[in-house]
Amino acid sequence: MSALLDRLASPRPDLCFYGLAPPKQSTARDRIEAIITAQKERLRAMGPDALVVYDLQDESARQPEPRPFPFLPTLPPDAYAHELMGDLALPKIVYRSVAGTDRAGFERWCGACAAAAEARFSVLVGAPTSRGPREGGVTLDDAYALVRRHAPDLVLGAIAIAERHARRGGEHERMLVKADAGCRFFVTQAVYDAGSSKSLLSDYARAARARGQRPLPVVLTFSPCGSLRTLALLKWLGIAVPRWLENELVDARDPLATSARLAEAVADDVLAFAHERDIPVGVNVESVSIRKEEIEAATALFTRLRARLDRR
Repeated sequence: MSALLDRLASPRPDLCFYGLAPPKQSTARDRIEAIITAQKERLRAMGPDALVVYDLQDESARQPEPRPFPFLPTLPPDAYAHELMGDLALPKIVYRSVAGTDRAGFERWCGACAAAAEARFSVLVGAPTSRGPREGGVTLDDAYALVRRHAPDLVLGAIAIAERHARRGGEHERMLVKADAGCRFFVTQAVYDAGSSKSLLSDYARAARARGQRPLPVVLTFSPCGSLRTLALLKWLGIAVPRWLENELVDARDPLATSARLAEAVADDVLAFAHERDIPVGVNVESVSIRKEEIEAATALFTRLRARLDRR
């Protein structure tokens, strides 16, 4: 754990994370055990700097279009990371959605984090739309304040969304506010558009330095896209996919291999941009699919991107 804390404080962290979602609640118990065993073996062989465990939400309120895949609830990410995957000797960065939580429930969660034997890491996630949380729910600002009061040793990260920056131009300011609230690193949505990610990195680094602060690490997420249906889900979630890249995937005989190759090229572009400007970055390769081919593609992409960071 201390090694990750040291890397987060480094001006050149070059972090390599691997992200996944817990199994669906409807998954048979024996199947869950098999998934856990396979994931542990894979992660021990890969050796990422941390395991990112997502808290998947329905997000149907974000837009009127129907969701390309039906939403199925997963096992609780905290329990999956710290109990079912607890003997895996890796720091776990657990996403925590706060919008559907009442104050008492969130305070109990903070208490559990504070009582943990080792340092815990969490990325807090607010409401998926500007309408905010349900009545009586916790806002993101509330959550940061409650963490400072009840779990001051919890290491907080935050989401950075280049697409929102491209639309509104203020994401770098949101990042500064989150840093002031105690966040120590950022994780992006899946990156397919190098241009919007470079604009966000540039604006954030310039704004932080203008305040006399060193930019916090920004961990860029990359995710192979194995099918056109998955591509539709990415776009539905608000992830920017440039038209040329979408055309490449639509026309490809093997969309999975093509998407992995393009993700590697986009990563090279954005990482080179950040390194030339001394912006602290890392990569997070996510695999939220249950298809063996997509898991293997994500594992291979992780290995190649880590090798690139090592060479730099």
